[in-house]
Amino acid sequence: MADQSLLAPQRQALILEAIREAGAVRVAELVEQFGVSDMTIRRDLDALVRQGAVRKVHGGAIAVGAASTDEPGFDVKSELEESTKAALADAAARLVEPGSVVALSAGTTTYAVASRLLNIPRLTVVTNSLRIADLLWAAESDGTESVPSLLLTGGAPTRSAALVGALADQTIRTLHVDLLILGVHGVSEQAGLTTPNLAEAQTNRALIASARRTAVVADHTKWGVVGLSSFAALTEVDCFITDDALPAAARSALADTVGELVVVPTAG
Repeated sequence: MADQSLLAPQRQALILEAIREAGAVRVAELVEQFGVSDMTIRRDLDALVRQGAVRKVHGGAIAVGAASTDEPGFDVKSELEESTKAALADAAARLVEPGSVVALSAGTTTYAVASRLLNIPRLTVVTNSLRIADLLWAAESDGTESVPSLLLTGGAPTRSAALVGALADQTIRTLHVDLLILGVHGVSEQAGLTTPNLAEAQTNRALIASARRTAVVADHTKWGVVGLSSFAALTEVDCFITDDALPAAARSALADTVGELVVVPTAG
């Protein structure tokens, strides 16, 4: 229930608690929760940013200094940087050739990529993502033409709707795919590609080993984030797709290490 009588510090404390619990929040949700204006919430977030407690992203805010094992759920992550993810997905989809075998890791950006592959002819999609599998099954049920063939790896689900573990890894090791499109929890020059989930790290390693080429899709908010486990060095990435909000120093570090750096312009 909205409580407009709260003082700003009280509201900010509640906002910070929500961010730490969920990993991220949206401005629109906070406006509805507290019954205050959009600008009021944005001022609250600015105050928390000045305290070093959160980091603002398009449409909301995420936790700063969260534990390396923290893993926000799929629904929370899907509502952050939506327009940027769409631009990255468009760029990644242009890498996909008709008649090829494409692997998509679990994640909200790779889910956006999957939605752009529905009409590419003779495509086979390998994925460990329950959400991507649901998307493809729904498209087939709706009668969409040229829906890709689906191979689901199996395994145990994580909070981010990824299938991981020994069963997933064993299945992936038997496959040979033309292109892997990989989402990540975090990227840094020293740690490379990281995830907070040890089992997911192992499954991602298997995906990379199965692919002739690996393309990473990661918006600028992923840079400098380090999860518990590294699963690949930047030198293992053939194509890194990011957005133009990535700082110049990060772009330079990526350009020096990955095979190809694609910087996508985004509005705003």
